[in-house]
Amino acid sequence: MRMKIKRKIFLFFLLFLVSSAVIAQRIKAAASLDSANILLGDQVKLFLEINHPKKVDITFPQVPDTIRGNIEVLQQSEIDTFEMDDETFQKQIQSYLITCFDSGSHRIPPFWFKINMDGRIDSIPSNGVTLNVHTIPIDTTRGPTDIKMPYDAPVTLKEVIPYILGIILIGAILFFILYSIKRKKQNKPIFTLPKKPKEPAHVIALRELDRIKDEKLWQQGKIKPFYSDVTETLRTYIEDRYDIPAMEKTSDETLDSFRFRRDLLKEKTFENLSRILKLADLVKFAKYTPLPDDNNMTLVDAYFFINDTKEEVKEAKPPEAVKDDEGEDVEIK
Repeated sequence: MRMKIKRKIFLFFLLFLVSSAVIAQRIKAAASLDSANILLGDQVKLFLEINHPKKVDITFPQVPDTIRGNIEVLQQSEIDTFEMDDETFQKQIQSYLITCFDSGSHRIPPFWFKINMDGRIDSIPSNGVTLNVHTIPIDTTRGPTDIKMPYDAPVTLKEVIPYILGIILIGAILFFILYSIKRKKQNKPIFTLPKKPKEPAHVIALRELDRIKDEKLWQQGKIKPFYSDVTETLRTYIEDRYDIPAMEKTSDETLDSFRFRRDLLKEKTFENLSRILKLADLVKFAKYTPLPDDNNMTLVDAYFFINDTKEEVKEAKPPEAVKDDEGEDVEIK
């Protein structure tokens, strides 16, 4: 009985060893270079990879900073894992950036991977690789030559733009300083708001006549202020409309200006203006007291004169003036 148990234990242990050996045989480690030939000081990558079953734990070798005293390890990557066609297997790869400053052939020895198979520790080596480092060949058949000067690279727009913008900015600052000094000497503000467009002369004059009509000065016995306001409105309008300095001229001088240029006014329009100015002179200088109808007709003639001579409308509509029982004007359209 005891012999049977010992035999079973021996067979189990033998099967375990055989299966471990089979698994170990399927694990493959390899080392490779992306180029076996480099020039002195060039950089090349060294790859360490291993194919193994997923249930086996692998520990990558610790690669020193210097291999064999003349190959320097500059950096190393993380370990990348890839799936294999056989779903039970996988591939793991780690790369190292290396360089060498000694010419010749340099042998990189195998690297040992540590394997853990269900608590059984083992190791497997990679293959060794050779790195050939070459120097730059020198042509000894030619004598010494002059050192060539470096070629000038063409200037690109990207390089020039910062200088152009800088010049524009400096120019703008200088212009602003000079402009500010000039405006200050002239006692003018540096920045001014754009002026509102001037209203047409007839719009201003008609608005003033509406104000005079609404104030009802002559109805209150203020005859002289009424005629002063009407003639001042007409004189201002004549200056703006015909460029005749009517504010500085007498009534006769103003009328003479139109007599010399009869193309400016029609005959009826000239008569209306003449009647207004002469009646206003009698009121202001001769203390003449006109009738209420004369006062009302003066305002009507003023409306007629402006409407007949405004730039937008060449032909004036006949004025309409309606007088109520109290002698008050209504709006003339």
